[in-house]
Amino acid sequence: MIKLEYFDREDFQQLIEWMNSEHLITNWAGSLFKYPLTEDSLDWYIEDTNKIDSSDAFIYKAVSTITGKTVGHISLGSISDKNRSARISRVLVGNTVERGKGVCTGMIKAILKIGFEDLKLHRISLGVYDFNTSAIRCYEKAGFVKEGLMRDVLRYDENTYWSLIEMSILEDEWKKLQKTHLMN
Repeated sequence: MIKLEYFDREDFQQLIEWMNSEHLITNWAGSLFKYPLTEDSLDWYIEDTNKIDSSDAFIYKAVSTITGKTVGHISLGSISDKNRSARISRVLVGNTVERGKGVCTGMIKAILKIGFEDLKLHRISLGVYDFNTSAIRCYEKAGFVKEGLMRDVLRYDENTYWSLIEMSILEDEWKKLQKTHLMN
């Protein structure tokens, strides 16, 4: 199982170690960060986050409840009280040994619980590059629905563009999934 804990300065080095290529950092954060990831850029990233009464973004590390080790990273941002909506971003199963073992699904389920139960959101969205098939499967398994494709949204290098699939889940869809899980 996965539990989410606030990401802070103590977690910087682990994330920096995981971000060991330009491709990985771009897949994780689009144009938000440049390779190599630095403590200065992460200081900026966590500024004004994780404050229940005033932040519009919450940044988490994913911790295995079995080993107690940090296995991933995820954030919930663009929180709109008016629209009761937010956006999941920067999802990473950092420990490559843990990939394919349900860590992503555990992270998504945990953040959806925070979003729908604690923050009382109505809609949670995300974007995923179309080549990231394992992430797409994880999101669909958690109940996300594909809404569309943004073609060539990110220029990766001189001759390569990446397209982004937009996905979302609504509070009623999530509640229905929770009831289904309770019955099984």
